[in-house]
Amino acid sequence: MSHDHLADPALMLTQDYWDTRYRSADAIWSGNPNPHLVAHTANLPPGSALDVGSGEGADAIWLAGRGWRVTGLDVSTVALARAAHLAAATGAEIAERVTWEHADVLSWDPAPRQFDLVSAQFMHPPRATRQALHRRLAAAVRPGGTLLIVGHHPSDMATSMGRPQLHDFFYTAEEVAATLLQDDWQTIVAASPERQARDPEGRTITLRDAVLRAVRRP
Repeated sequence: MSHDHLADPALMLTQDYWDTRYRSADAIWSGNPNPHLVAHTANLPPGSALDVGSGEGADAIWLAGRGWRVTGLDVSTVALARAAHLAAATGAEIAERVTWEHADVLSWDPAPRQFDLVSAQFMHPPRATRQALHRRLAAAVRPGGTLLIVGHHPSDMATSMGRPQLHDFFYTAEEVAATLLQDDWQTIVAASPERQARDPEGRTITLRDAVLRAVRRP
């Protein structure tokens, strides 16, 4: 989710908003895979993966480089085109393992498809829409597969990072866990790890992430 302050936060959920934001710079993200994705999937055997909100493609490309077959999904056609270009630049062997798909995740449903890994990194729709999305993502995890949802913890709004003061858009890992049917999962881990970051003034601050990892029963 953007850290811009908008009069109408609903604009941050639209394709026009994200296409405009991606056009504003050659790259708006670091180009590195999200560290929680790396930490929680590095030891998993490769299979099929769904990367929701794939942006410029760093996570999907990293997974493909480790042998996964990945569907990268995003609302922005600008981001998808950029991701496809970056994947092609890494070589055909990796690029052919990624399928890029354009969709609005707020209304999109992956069913009946299922995946060995479903990952959503730092996606922040409002509560009612988010809960429905998380249920659809959970249903897309095949038996024995992993669900990984990562977001900004609500406590970050009190830091100097400049997070938008939109309480309905932030969540804890425990709130995500509460949307899961407990009997469907053999492992559910909800955590709020801390990490060091630089705020817009260059000061070192401590942030917290909301990290939900769940493994569906075989």
